[in-house]
Amino acid sequence: MSSSLRMAGLFGQAARAISVPESSQSYRILPFLRSTSRSQCRAYSQAQRPRSAQNIKSALELRNNFSTSASYSRAKTMGQLKQRNSTGPFSWKAALLFVLTGAGMMIYFRVEKARLERKRIAEMSKGVGKPKVGGPFTLKDLDGKEFTAEDLKGKYSFVYFGFTHCPDICPDELDKMAEIIDKVKEATKDDKVFLPVFITCDPARDSPEVLREYLKEFHPGIVGLTGTYEQVKNVCKQYRVYFSTPRDVKPGEDYLVDHSIYFYLMDPDNDFVECIGRQDTPESASRVILEHINDWKREGKPLKLE
Repeated sequence: MSSSLRMAGLFGQAARAISVPESSQSYRILPFLRSTSRSQCRAYSQAQRPRSAQNIKSALELRNNFSTSASYSRAKTMGQLKQRNSTGPFSWKAALLFVLTGAGMMIYFRVEKARLERKRIAEMSKGVGKPKVGGPFTLKDLDGKEFTAEDLKGKYSFVYFGFTHCPDICPDELDKMAEIIDKVKEATKDDKVFLPVFITCDPARDSPEVLREYLKEFHPGIVGLTGTYEQVKNVCKQYRVYFSTPRDVKPGEDYLVDHSIYFYLMDPDNDFVECIGRQDTPESASRVILEHINDWKREGKPLKLE
């Protein structure tokens, strides 16, 4: 019985190996099976077996060649397949690069937005044909030489108005000014890009010699300026500074001077760009100044470093 079943299986394989058109009625399978001996069927089956194995191998190779994912075809173990399925198409390196790129773009746009806002404010501070703060003036420096508004051009100037007999406010603000000078100098690596200026509101008592002795107690880099009463009044008017110094003062007369308490930051074109008040710390003031200096350099504008 078993031999009959085996023979029937061999006959079935031989029949399937023969391609018979469905539309043709002239071929018959049964006469062929009846006329085929057992040895012939066995020989035919053995001849077809390696060909079938070769066809299966070719089909597998063809499937691998047309695979849509090269990474899965190179996987050797199930662990590698699970790991790749868990991570998906993104790796931690790609995620890190994406985060860093996004953060860099956000920082850039914030910095650029702040720069444009500072530029807009500076442009608004300029009048039509004449700046709202600052203007031409003529004074004398500590050596008695003439000093004008043209000497402020080419660098950022930091102008403060005060007087040497001030009991507390001016010393506090000049201490702040000294810290700002050192911080800006350290950040820019250049002490010529930033010019701190002290203009007295009390010309009757603040001669060049008096100013020299007073300012050296705070910082050697501060430029002291004085002049006649009319010259000081003119420069205070140009900078919109209020002061209450009496016009005709007798020698030895004691009096106090009330004045505006601000630092005026002027750009290399001698245009007003920022006002620093008592609420500002040396750190915050230095940061604002450095932002304006960096904006000027970023735009490629020249500086007069003399």
